[in-house]
This record gives sequence, structure tokens and C-alpha cells, in this order.
Amino acid sequence: MNPTSTQQRQAVAAAAAAPEADPRWPRVVDRDAGADGTFWYAVSTTGVYCRPSCGARLARPEHVRFYASREAAEQDGFRPCKRCRPDAQARSQQQAEAIVRACRHIEQAEAVPSLEALAHEAGMSRFHFHRLFKAMVGLTPRAYAQAWRSGRIRAALQDEGSVLAAVYAAGYASTGRFYADSDAVLGMTPTRFRQGGTDTQIRFAIAASALGALLVAQSTRGICAIALGDDADQLARDLQDRFPQAMLVGDDPDFARTVAQVVGFVEMPALGLDLPLDIRGTAFQQRVWQALREVPAGETVSYTELAQRLGVPRAVRAVASACAANTLAVAVPCHRVVRQDGSLSGYRWGVERKRALIDREARGAGVADEAAVKAGT
Repeated sequence: MNPTSTQQRQAVAAAAAAPEADPRWPRVVDRDAGADGTFWYAVSTTGVYCRPSCGARLARPEHVRFYASREAAEQDGFRPCKRCRPDAQARSQQQAEAIVRACRHIEQAEAVPSLEALAHEAGMSRFHFHRLFKAMVGLTPRAYAQAWRSGRIRAALQDEGSVLAAVYAAGYASTGRFYADSDAVLGMTPTRFRQGGTDTQIRFAIAASALGALLVAQSTRGICAIALGDDADQLARDLQDRFPQAMLVGDDPDFARTVAQVVGFVEMPALGLDLPLDIRGTAFQQRVWQALREVPAGETVSYTELAQRLGVPRAVRAVASACAANTLAVAVPCHRVVRQDGSLSGYRWGVERKRALIDREARGAGVADEAAVKAGT
């Protein structure tokens, strides 16, 4: 055997073993797009460097070198691959930045930009932009704009000395647009909002349910409060505290059917609630509440998992705060959120009611599954 050939084979084997022992090599083999941007690899036989997800033919490990930056690969004489374009931003990053720019555009615009305008600015089709925006933000562009304006208007009205000052503090260039938006997000004029809802009519009623006293209140926009408690009078006082100057109307016969629908929904959540809801909150709260409404009856989710679904894994406390701020019991099912270990945490209307709701929904889901199986046999 030729000693030189043996040494050459050993050198090749040693060179191959180094990349194969590197934890980055399996990610190259798997073409892991999640590794893009964390490192780059170069191929000595072609003179190019690539992203981990590059779809080109896999190089032999002895020809591969890893780099922590594009600049380091280029300093060693490697040029960017024309297939995966490692010197350009990853597509996912480009899309994320486009959605962030769209959010800033919405926040800074006096009027809500059209879907066509936002999609054109992002360089996407209307359908693709709408789907991507909702997937990343948790709300549609229009819903995000409404939530943003709601928070901005409320903050300005509470902080400024006059409505005119609030107009400019909220970023509006004209009072006309401000009044148009404030009516949509407040359900009343700015002056009435500042005065605690003076002359605003809110119908309400209190009924008995399996979970205790149940208060249902409705503004001109839809159901604005669903509350549970042991003391009916206290529920009414809490509603009065929210709108100290509003005209609260009880004993309305026409409202009885609406209350009956809500009571039925509390008793059997699987029935659904086909009523307009008057839900207002910050953009983030709207995202959390919408995500809660997508959790099926009979299932629970942890605060951590909910934060991950929203794409904000570190915002667990903020998610919990948004759940606590919910004023529409059962309709926005914050009772379906539990701790990481499955145990129950605080609930605005009492932990025992939370447990009862979860148990009731679990039984209902089991009955529905059994019925579906029987129907299929």
C-alpha cells in the first residue's frame, strides 16, 4: 500500500469528520430554514457560500467550512451563492419587516389606508398581504387600525384638557376625522366619553344562571358587558361605575330575548352566541381576545402557549393582563386559559366559576363527539 495514498485518505477523513461533528452540519443536511441568519457555510470546491436552507446539491462534508457571518466568508474569498442569495435578507425577514412597515403606516395615517394601498406598498397581492398580516399580527389590517385608533382616542381624551387638544394629541390633523373615528370606537361622542357616558343609553338586565347572577349590558354597538357574581346589586353598581353618567335602562321587555340567549350560551357554550359584541381595547388586547375566541369549547390553553400562538413568547404577563381586562365573560372565553401545569389561576369572576365552565364545556364536547360517532355508524 502506498503510504502517501493512505495519508491522503486519512487527511480527507479528518477533514470530513470536523464538519460532521459540528452541530451545524445536520441543519445543513436538513436544509433548515430556521437556521438561516444564524450561520453560513462555504464550499471550497465551488468557491461559494450559502444559507443553511440552500436547495443546491449537498456538498461533501470535507469541502464545507462554517462561518458566523457573511463578511467572514467573503473575506476568505468566497462569493455568495446565486441560488439562495445569502447576501440578501431571508424571505421571512423581508415579509416581517413589510408587515411592521404596514403597521407603522396604519398608525401614522390620519385615515385608515386601503388594503390595496397597503398591499402595493408591501409589494404583495391583496390576498397574500391580508393573509400574512393576520397571521403575524393576529388581526386583519382594518381591525388593527380600529384597535389602534381606539387606544389612541381614549388615551388622548383622558389625558388632555379639552377635546380640541385631544384631537392633536391623538395625531389627527382635522376634527372631522377625529369625530368620525371616535364615534366608531367609543360608541358615543368624545364629550360624552369624557363625561362618563352622559346621555348614552345602555340597556341591561340581570338574570339567574347556574353560575349565579348574570348581568348582560348592551350599547348601541352590541353586547358590552357580561358579568357573573353572587350579588346582583353589586353587578349593577359595577356597571354604573364604568359609565357613571350613562343612562342605564333596565326592565326593557325587548331586551329579555337577548338576555335569554346569553343565559343559554352560558349554560351550553356549544350553542354559540350569535349576537354583535361591543369589544374595545388596545391592539394587543384585541389580538389576545381574538385568539381566545379561536380556542374551541372543551379545550384549554396555557398562558405560555397563547403567547406563543400570538408570536410573542416573552409576553406571558401581558397576555395574562389582557385576559384579566376582558369584560365579556364566556363570550371572550378567558376561562379556557390555565397555567402551564394545567392548574387554574385567577379569574375575574371567581376560580370556582372558571372550573365549572371548563367542566361544563368538557362534558359538552364529549357528548358532541359521542353523537358524531353514532351519526357516522
